[in-house]
Amino acid sequence: MTVKDFTIHPNLNREMPVIDYGKGSYLYDKSGKKYLDGCGGAMTAALGHAVPEIIEAMKEQAEKICFAYRFQFTSEPARKLSEAISQMAPGSLNWSFYSNSGSEATELAIKMARKYWLDTGVESKYWVISRWSSYHGITMGALSLSGNIRRRMRFEPMLHKFPQLQPPYCYNCLFEKTYPECGVYCARQLEHAIQQIGPQYVAAFISEPFIGASGAAIGGPPEYYKIIREICDKYDVLMISDEVITGFGRTGKNFGIEHYGVEPDIIAFGKGVSAGYVPLSGITVSDRVYNTIKNGSGTWAPGHTLGANPLATAVGYRVVKYIMDNNLVEASREKGEYLKEEFLKLQAKHPIIGEVRGKGLMLGIEFVKDRDNKVFFEAKEGATETVIRKSTENGLIIYPAKGAFNGDKGDSVLITPPLTISREEMDEMVSILDHVIGETEKELL
Repeated sequence: MTVKDFTIHPNLNREMPVIDYGKGSYLYDKSGKKYLDGCGGAMTAALGHAVPEIIEAMKEQAEKICFAYRFQFTSEPARKLSEAISQMAPGSLNWSFYSNSGSEATELAIKMARKYWLDTGVESKYWVISRWSSYHGITMGALSLSGNIRRRMRFEPMLHKFPQLQPPYCYNCLFEKTYPECGVYCARQLEHAIQQIGPQYVAAFISEPFIGASGAAIGGPPEYYKIIREICDKYDVLMISDEVITGFGRTGKNFGIEHYGVEPDIIAFGKGVSAGYVPLSGITVSDRVYNTIKNGSGTWAPGHTLGANPLATAVGYRVVKYIMDNNLVEASREKGEYLKEEFLKLQAKHPIIGEVRGKGLMLGIEFVKDRDNKVFFEAKEGATETVIRKSTENGLIIYPAKGAFNGDKGDSVLITPPLTISREEMDEMVSILDHVIGETEKELL
């Protein structure tokens, strides 16, 4: 029986392949074509597909209860997941609240920051500083935080004007400086922004430890977040780490911010916490933030109907337990080191590769027209689109991350395979990319 498709797809004029099933690191569509899932869909499927333990946890909870409203009940799965996250998160980040998507999580984070300042009696603090070349989600509040010009432009008149800072994009510094002589100016600009807005109005600063969809794993100099933390403390500004992509082992640490040796006040998480098996996200906050609200108004009302539902949190707990039981955080670090070395070999072979970057199994490859002089492709040349199209044709799914330089130029792809990927599967990925990048060079150069 043929089913007529009334689904609205991102590209209304493209006929989408129909997914059939997934197994491990692979996806299979209805035509029988096999794809190596090199990006977990959207940096999400951290354990691969059809993991028996996760499916069993889902089934067990579904037979008990799937939904209970958070204003009326808590649940054992939610409590167990919160305890597990408390054990994983750095420092005093112990208290979790749940939602359904990364966009919701980042919006919850800024609402939590606002609530914190209200409960301290500082009602003037409401402004949130974020960065250009960032992406925090597609809902209106999260998009307002995002410095992704391509995603903002359609809704610009409806958005708040939050982004202030330039990213720590050392490969092609927007300040035309060189590390370390620059003094990590990209971090120190935060102080200027706070002073210009007025410290009495600034509630929080939010950033991705490694930029995802807008920068293909752009990190920062080792001192970057220590400087950020010092400035936040100096001006009484909360520090929010958007770990929707980087959390739960993706970068070879429990959370990406741990690479920089600092503790944020709030973490927003998603994707990896459920590995894509159910919609689940949330925030984790420090003892300081939690206790201020508990001992102040004593209330926290934001959230969504399905937040913290027993089914989602049961799956989330089993995913987190699977990550820890199978030492997948360390596996991400080790596999990432191997894969990065293989990508560096591709860079030596292919002049179109400008930079290979990232940590753990969150790696980015940036493409340039002229590597010696760091000349970008023009957006209309479609370098990223060409690599993505050819990869898909050759049975590899990777993620586009375009526009790191001023929102227009900068072609790159993001590689975020399952943390369970094997050496043989990584070699297959490298082989396909070698072929695809070679074909792209012939077409574009």
